[in-house]
Amino acid sequence: MKRAGFTILVSIFLLGITVAPAATESTLERIKNSGVFTIGVRNASPPFSFINKQNERAGFSNDLAMLVHKNIEKKLGKTVKLEMKETSPNTRIPLLTSMAVDLVTETMTDTRARRDSVDFSLTYFVTGAQFIVKKGSPIKGAGDISGKRIGTQLGSTNERVLREKYPQAVLVTFPDQAATFMALQQGKLDAYCNDGIQLWGLKYKSTNPDQWEVVGDYISYEPYGMAMRKNDSDFRQVVNAALMEAIEGGEYFKLYDKWFGPKSEVPYPLSPLVNAFLLYQVVPK
Repeated sequence: MKRAGFTILVSIFLLGITVAPAATESTLERIKNSGVFTIGVRNASPPFSFINKQNERAGFSNDLAMLVHKNIEKKLGKTVKLEMKETSPNTRIPLLTSMAVDLVTETMTDTRARRDSVDFSLTYFVTGAQFIVKKGSPIKGAGDISGKRIGTQLGSTNERVLREKYPQAVLVTFPDQAATFMALQQGKLDAYCNDGIQLWGLKYKSTNPDQWEVVGDYISYEPYGMAMRKNDSDFRQVVNAALMEAIEGGEYFKLYDKWFGPKSEVPYPLSPLVNAFLLYQVVPK
């Protein structure tokens, strides 16, 4: 019996040694071994991450993710395939922590609560929650939403802010942006609350932009960051280095002008304050 027990203990110990490397495999090691870098994106979040008329994935955050991809290949010294997988506010953290994706690059706000589950890159965009309504709506901001049907995305920071600060509103949640805006178009909502830049994207991408208005002051602060698994400093450094190089070298601002400049489909001027904030995140070499 003692010999049998000893054998079992030895087997368990050896099994532990066998599986330990897989359990502690870093993100860079996973990418190097698999040859695939998988990012979490959105299908209908213009101008950050969406499918365009040519049925291709496009958008500002997708372009930034391409720069991260190049930096990963440089770090690993090999070609790596880039794959994109759709995520939503409700699925992105589970997909990340389950290792279905390596990096969430879509419009995800960096919050202290989310930092309990994931780590974030430096901030690559700053906006705040507003409302989109039909032109002529009596809703001009947060002071007018009492008793009104306000749509938002399930699991978003906008949902949390509305529940905490504006409980008098009739909150209706949806799985994604497309479903929420569709409900607004069908008259099932009085307003849709989301990050201001995303609402401007919906307005300009709609079939009749003049029919919609983005209204109200920001009711929240929404700093976007790229999310990754916790405690993986080497991978985070590669992501941040790509973003810092883009900001310092000017590529970031070229992409910003492409998607948000005066000649873009969604003009959204970069304020001097945000411009300075981005530059101050670039640490010395």
